[in-house]
Amino acid sequence: MEPKTLAAPLLALLIGGAAMAADAPNPLAQSPTWQDLRADVTGAAEIAPAGSLFTVEAPHRAEDAATVPVHIVQTDPAATITGATVVVDENPAPVAGTFSFGAAMAPLDFELRVRVNQYSNVRVIAETPEGLRMDGRFVKASGGCSAPATKVPAAALAAMGQMKLRLFGAAQPEQQSGQQPEQSVARREAQIQIRHPNYSGLQRDQITQLFVPAHFIDHLEVWQGEEQLFAMDGGISISENPTFRFGYADNGTEALTVKARDTEGNEFEQVLPKAGG
Repeated sequence: MEPKTLAAPLLALLIGGAAMAADAPNPLAQSPTWQDLRADVTGAAEIAPAGSLFTVEAPHRAEDAATVPVHIVQTDPAATITGATVVVDENPAPVAGTFSFGAAMAPLDFELRVRVNQYSNVRVIAETPEGLRMDGRFVKASGGCSAPATKVPAAALAAMGQMKLRLFGAAQPEQQSGQQPEQSVARREAQIQIRHPNYSGLQRDQITQLFVPAHFIDHLEVWQGEEQLFAMDGGISISENPTFRFGYADNGTEALTVKARDTEGNEFEQVLPKAGG
């Protein structure tokens, strides 16, 4: 009788462990979709695994498919990441955005929010002097590209272009390679939010039930003085009210400048004082 007594709890433990493993964060799944997309995104360029260069953090099950956080963390501080392409395989427009990063962003610690329309790989293809490297996560979410905007169109358009800067924690001294101690710079963490509906073209007006035409920010630049921190060319997979959180080496200027343009030709520029962050 003793073996039977032990067998039931052991079986329950194994089943429970399998269930926990199924819900654990998992890397990129096999994707025939990516095989079809790859040539359009990277051409014939070779893509190596990220390895120890960087990791991508994203929820396995998204709380809100319209605002899924994607966090890129460089794990090899000695390496260089000059740019990245963020791809949501199963979205109607898979390339969420292409980014370029200035030297002050190293080592890269960068988060954005994307829409995920159905269960999909979310991948980051990083550009380095040695070639392309890739990592990502499989995200369970659905309906992100067609989810209704949080504000009625009139209110969304009235607030369009407003920006907000938040700074987190105290500036941390950072010793740059080859510098003397008195030349060390401060490492800051910032978040920038831009009010914009970023309509995907797949959402319906909740009153007329007609599709709302696509209207989104397609170019963005963030500067500290004359030094560009990062730039983005974006598509419909970037979330409503685009938000970016990032670490950077503070060069001592008193403000960050954000420049943005949308698909209707509207241009927005705002100087965001650090003292107000």
